[in-house]
Amino acid sequence: MNNPSAPKVTVEATVQAPIEKVWTYWTEPVHIMKWSYATEEWHVPKAENDLREGGAFLNRMEAKDGSMGFDFDGVYDTVKPHQEITYTLGDGRKVEILFEDQGGVTKVVQTFEAEATHAVEMQQQGWQAIMNHFKQYTEQA
Repeated sequence: MNNPSAPKVTVEATVQAPIEKVWTYWTEPVHIMKWSYATEEWHVPKAENDLREGGAFLNRMEAKDGSMGFDFDGVYDTVKPHQEITYTLGDGRKVEILFEDQGGVTKVVQTFEAEATHAVEMQQQGWQAIMNHFKQYTEQA
């Protein structure tokens, strides 16, 4: 991680799906738009993903009522298919995602540097909610 003073927060899920499906659903924009939000009041109307080291991604997150929105974007530092993704967010924070094949089941562990604006607990809850949506979407698709 980049900033030694930034709190590190970890969220995780064990997805009842093989690693190949988990990787595809985590990385392809058509799928990202269906799970990458914390609450049902939000959605992702646009996702772009150049999944390679040095490649960029952008997820447009918006409230469904149009009251607010923001771009969640960054650049990939490491891409090891079916194993690991690391990236640097637009604000400089680092994120690491590890994928562990557990024989037809996949453990996904995501660690990120917390930002200073919102409480760490609130950030952990939001990122865990997104992880939970990913798990639910992947298992039901």
